[in-house]
Amino acid sequence: MTGIDDPLVVHTPGDREIVLSRLFDAPAALVFAAFTQPTLLVRWYGARGWRLAECDVDLRVGGRWRFVSLGPEGARMVQAGVYRQIEPPHRLVCTELFDDQSYPGETLVSHEFTELAGRTTVTTTLRYATPEGRDTVLRYPMARGLGQSFTRLAELLHLTTTMRGETP
Repeated sequence: MTGIDDPLVVHTPGDREIVLSRLFDAPAALVFAAFTQPTLLVRWYGARGWRLAECDVDLRVGGRWRFVSLGPEGARMVQAGVYRQIEPPHRLVCTELFDDQSYPGETLVSHEFTELAGRTTVTTTLRYATPEGRDTVLRYPMARGLGQSFTRLAELLHLTTTMRGETP
């Protein structure tokens, strides 16, 4: 059985991709909801010390999303994109662009939610516009921050499944 502190696994299969995966003790429908519903996103999204202050989600193909995160010492991070594919509870694909981005182009973000025996593996593939963009991101503490964020998600999912008895 997986725990709240399960590790985030990071792979770099090509010169423009980062693939991240993590197993959660929750059904795919609930994990998908946590990635798409603002009331859930604000409860887990962000590394330790960060919080999602604004969360706009227009969950339809062609719909936009926009997150404003606030962090230590007044730090502010804004990211946004457009939904390209939505297949609840199995797949979510969108673009991503930061307001203060340090690398060129939009990133294509694909989330796969694979459920087996009530547990869900989330596999996220980030495809950058250039190899240099991917390499820039790999130099950041992205894996640590996302790992912390996913730990918060695991805690939320545990609370939610415990309170609801299993499914959303």
